[in-house]
Amino acid sequence: MEQMSLFDAMPGSGNMTVPLASRLRPQKFEDFIGQEHLLGPGKMLRHLIEKDQISSMIFWGPPGVGKTTLAGIIAERTKADFINFSAVTSGIREIKDVMNQAEAGRKMGKRTVLFVDEIHRFNKAQQDAFLPYVEKGSILLIGATTENPSFEVNAALLSRCRVFVLKALKEAELLRLLQNALLNPAGFAGQRIEISGEQLRAIAIFADGDARMALNTLEMVVLNGEITTDGCIRIADEGLAQCLDKKSLLYDKAGEEHYNLISALHKSMRNSDPDAAIYWMCRMLEGGENPLYIARRLIRFASEDIGIADSNALTVAVAAYQACHFLGMPECDVHLTHAVTYLAMAPKSNAMYRACENCKEDIRNRTAEPVPLILRNAPTKLMEDLHYGKGYRYAHDTEEKLTDMECMPDSMRGVRYYYPTEQGDEAEVGKKLQEILIWKQTHRKFED
Repeated sequence: MEQMSLFDAMPGSGNMTVPLASRLRPQKFEDFIGQEHLLGPGKMLRHLIEKDQISSMIFWGPPGVGKTTLAGIIAERTKADFINFSAVTSGIREIKDVMNQAEAGRKMGKRTVLFVDEIHRFNKAQQDAFLPYVEKGSILLIGATTENPSFEVNAALLSRCRVFVLKALKEAELLRLLQNALLNPAGFAGQRIEISGEQLRAIAIFADGDARMALNTLEMVVLNGEITTDGCIRIADEGLAQCLDKKSLLYDKAGEEHYNLISALHKSMRNSDPDAAIYWMCRMLEGGENPLYIARRLIRFASEDIGIADSNALTVAVAAYQACHFLGMPECDVHLTHAVTYLAMAPKSNAMYRACENCKEDIRNRTAEPVPLILRNAPTKLMEDLHYGKGYRYAHDTEEKLTDMECMPDSMRGVRYYYPTEQGDEAEVGKKLQEILIWKQTHRKFED
């Protein structure tokens, strides 16, 4: 016997076996919430749709912002056949079958809108299969992706599509969506629900710009509400808190958001902003990032952006990596916070990075010079006869612990890579280096 749910027994509730987000999916512009930058009065996408002048396009945005819904509205407004196609479950054969169906429709004067959800999951061959049909006009392709199409969609296909960026919904837009769900006959209009504005706002904040998550959460909250003796559903703060216990952050460890967040962390530390750096680091951890990855990036940062200005930064970063290795999550989060804060507050110098990059560029672009004979060891008689090591002077034999010996190849005499900054400890290092350079220059002139 099939068990009835709470909603099955509610009058006026409609088909409650269908998720709330699907029941409330807008069918026309007037009901669509969000994306005012594209669909507001006078905006380009709305103008193209209203004039029935759309071409193939890519919708790029986070989950739950209306990509599928908007494609359906477009198909309805253009009076075209609408085919919903998933990149997760379809292959080349399914693509060809749909393309043949669309081509047959074109010959009969019918237009076909092919909506491809998660188009970034198609490989190159699958994406290429769309090209001839897009070019002939057999289909109007609307692809949806949460990943940057510059990286995930073939250049040939991307060049034939307009890219529209959809944004996460604002808190006020999510509140409108939730309030509509309570009043809409397809939602909870036939039920008495006691839920406060603050509780709705908590759901909107939890949804983090995702309309589907907001509606799914509201449905869960109502399903778990307390039914009073008069048939009202009362939402208690305790029940709401349980439904909002764990937020699933948008974070694909192999996708663009991964690189966006590590970039934000790196640049916040570089800008000496410990609060922002801690925020981005915690965002990564809460999204499931491996703490050892973050620790490795901190080690890189310690030399790339701090260097000799505070050599202890590298020690702190390496110690944080070891702590993460020993403890793991969740305990190691405080060690990463320690290191991130230290690095953010340390004096900054990119002298090490510039020295390394400039030297690599010279190595790539210059002739590979042989090691000067004076710097070579001579462990055999033959090497001595070939003057290996001839003229070498041992710096420890001098009072200054210096010699004027040239260590660069002849063609690179005088080339410098390391230019100390005035930051932190590097200021003293710079003074010392300047003294060494003057001493060597003076003694070479004296010998000449």
